[in-house]
Amino acid sequence: MKTIDLKGIAAPNVVLGVMRIADMSDEEIRTLIGTARDVGIDFFDHAAVYGNELHGCERRFAEALRLTSSQRAEITLQTKAGIVKDGPYFDYSYEHLTESVDASLAALQTDYIDILLLHRPDALVEPEEVARAFDELHQTGKVRAFGVSNHTPRQIDLLRKYVKQPLIANQLQLSITHSPIVAQGIATNMSAEEQSITIDGGGIVDYCRLHDITVQAWSPYQAGFFNGPFIGNDDYPELNAVLDRLAEKYDVTPTSIATAWITRHPANMQVVLGTTTPERVVQAAAGSQIPLTRAEWYELFRAAGHIVP
Repeated sequence: MKTIDLKGIAAPNVVLGVMRIADMSDEEIRTLIGTARDVGIDFFDHAAVYGNELHGCERRFAEALRLTSSQRAEITLQTKAGIVKDGPYFDYSYEHLTESVDASLAALQTDYIDILLLHRPDALVEPEEVARAFDELHQTGKVRAFGVSNHTPRQIDLLRKYVKQPLIANQLQLSITHSPIVAQGIATNMSAEEQSITIDGGGIVDYCRLHDITVQAWSPYQAGFFNGPFIGNDDYPELNAVLDRLAEKYDVTPTSIATAWITRHPANMQVVLGTTTPERVVQAAAGSQIPLTRAEWYELFRAAGHIVP
């Protein structure tokens, strides 16, 4: 498993998101997490809104694993705050952020969160409030590092004007087929081509590289926005043919190749899995270090329907 540096945190480039474990048994959760640990994944991604109730998945994670303090120290726990399910709407007030972290700590049965992300941009954000919350959470030892999710360059700049702590991660949707944050830059300056339209405020991947912010790719196998996977999907025959051929070449599965398409990027991205299937975790982890060539990376990109001028 390849590891990357998140401003002092050594982390695998494939991590396990646990948004779907609420209805799993303790034994199923332990098997899933144990499989992840066996292949080198010691980084687990949570959020306050994951589960059938607030902090539900965080609670099930802790209940099933019952970690000792030494076991807790061996893993990285990341969680997110800011989404209010009633509505829904977003809340980055000092009160909401600090209360959400306290509830996450209680649910996870831990004294600290390794990384806290702001889950989605709040149009009513007051960055001074975020800074006050981050200062308190950091000074009290409740949160060790901070980041964002689904944020544009300018939204991050606004936060960075007030927030003292480094923002070390930005969790963004990215897969071979859903890749506007990569595809736009390739087709820039092409009139009348939808792919050339800037939708993220201007080069979020390049921005993150410039500011040492790790891109965490969520839904790495989704065809679009939560509308099913592209692997084995009849709507993507050319892409699946290339995935199958490369999987045979590297003696892995198509899932491994889809993972490798992201991990091959020189931005040193992390792939955030959402699976509850141990076998899929193993397949994804196998894509951590596959050395796709430039020709292979671009072939997959073209086969997904993107323009390469």
